Amino acid sequence: MNLDMFFEFDLWNNTGEQYFWALVIFVGLMIIFKIFTVIVNIKLRKASERTKTNIDDFLIELIKHVKPPFYFFVALYIAVQFLSLNDVVSKIIFGTFVIVLVIQVISITQKVIDYIIKRKLVKSDDSEENKDRDAIIRLAGQLAKAALWIFGGLLVLSNLGVNITSLIAGLGIGGIAIALAMQSILGDIFASVSIFIDKPFKVGEFIALTPEEQGTVEKIGIKTSKLRTKQGQQLIIANKKLTDATISNYRRMESRQTTFMIGVTYETPLKKLKKIPKLIKEIIKEQEHAEPVRVFFKEYGNFSLNYEITFKMDDPAFERTVKARHAINLRILEVFQEESIEFAYPTQTLIMQKSQPDALSDQY
Repeated sequence: MNLDMFFEFDLWNNTGEQYFWALVIFVGLMIIFKIFTVIVNIKLRKASERTKTNIDDFLIELIKHVKPPFYFFVALYIAVQFLSLNDVVSKIIFGTFVIVLVIQVISITQKVIDYIIKRKLVKSDDSEENKDRDAIIRLAGQLAKAALWIFGGLLVLSNLGVNITSLIAGLGIGGIAIALAMQSILGDIFASVSIFIDKPFKVGEFIALTPEEQGTVEKIGIKTSKLRTKQGQQLIIANKKLTDATISNYRRMESRQTTFMIGVTYETPLKKLKKIPKLIKEIIKEQEHAEPVRVFFKEYGNFSLNYEITFKMDDPAFERTVKARHAINLRILEVFQEESIEFAYPTQTLIMQKSQPDALSDQY
């Protein structure tokens, strides 16, 4: 059989020439794919030797992850486009190509997700905070992978001619039912992700939701977070409540301001009353990181002349503020004793007045 006879040969509505060119295209594409992967691998390996990052190593791994069957089906699908095939065979080849393509794309995307997660986890240590953070990262990765497979499955069904509208509607109804049943749990999980991303507080920081709900953050979990109050008890609060509430983060204060009152007796001379603000400001300045804001005679109390004192700490640490307040109070007491200024305390003065006997009582 010479070449002309082969080209004129007819099988399943295709001539020998069509089969020949389809085969040439298939083999040519396979060779091109092979050359492409070899060249890219060589280029990336050379680049990886010159760089300190591992991104190029990851790209090499991605290219290796694209298996030969993928190149085979891509080349086959392109080659058969030059042949006249019946609908059944065309659908089988197209369906196989779509399935292989979707699986390969999902597989590569999963590798990218794993790489991102690995980079996030490699920086963490074994602390409790980072363990919870790692758990959230892994959970987010698993959810992303699950979403990929769901989307890929729907894409395959759609390309195979399946009407996915009713399927999506059914999944939507089922999803709504599941979401309603797990509304509280899902809300807390998404809230934990929100806390991880926004970082409104971290482990070790003192936060307050209300005057009764405040403490140092001990743990940020997937569903709940734990606070340790000043009194020592542990508060377990749902993450959703934390994201919905207005939170005061005392650790992130740039400075801390404290106000308190003292009262002196009404018998204190005017000269000493005028001297009190200066004395207290000097006392505050003696303390490290402390700065007086205002000291003034505020009001006439029931049994004392009241002064309001406000000072600021440029170091907002609570313990440092408490120690400064302690030292300031002791120094005020010491200086007032030296200046003979008396502190007031609740007193009550009774004035007894002797009454005159009335005229009628004198007659009897």
